[in-house]
Amino acid sequence: MSRPTYLEAVKGLNILTTLSRYDPHVAGTPPLGLDVPTSDIDILCHALDLDRFTTHVWNAFNSSADFRIWQWSGGDKPVIAAFKAEGWQFEIFGQARPVEQQRGWRHFLVEQRLIRLGGKDFVEAVMAFRRSGMKTEPAFAAALDMEGDPYELLFDIASLDEDALVGFLHKAGYI
Repeated sequence: MSRPTYLEAVKGLNILTTLSRYDPHVAGTPPLGLDVPTSDIDILCHALDLDRFTTHVWNAFNSSADFRIWQWSGGDKPVIAAFKAEGWQFEIFGQARPVEQQRGWRHFLVEQRLIRLGGKDFVEAVMAFRRSGMKTEPAFAAALDMEGDPYELLFDIASLDEDALVGFLHKAGYI
């Protein structure tokens, strides 16, 4: 049996309404069109009060399959919850930083831009790496022939203009 689309799953779970006070944004591979069977749906949230956010997420989703929630001990100590619902794995990420400033959102936006600029051949290359088991950021870095920490590399190029991104794509043979 196939699972619903990510949009159907998000709507069916009513997750954006449930988390509306935290400015939820859907990110990750499904909205990029790069999902594989193991992909999850990422929901990025702005949570100034992490204790209140944790309680809210716990109350809303703790009865979901495989529910777990934890808090990182480093940085600004974001909270992450993960669970299964609507045929998908969900991951909710809450941080005291506005979503637009979060690394995950910045990665997502530059990935969108690279897909738009790089076209079909670039998408096929990224998907080949994804199907081989790579996570999203490593797959993008590999498709662009970039060496180093893929998460840092994508964060570093997120603020570049279109011409600079086209330069990366051109150097890797896509444009």
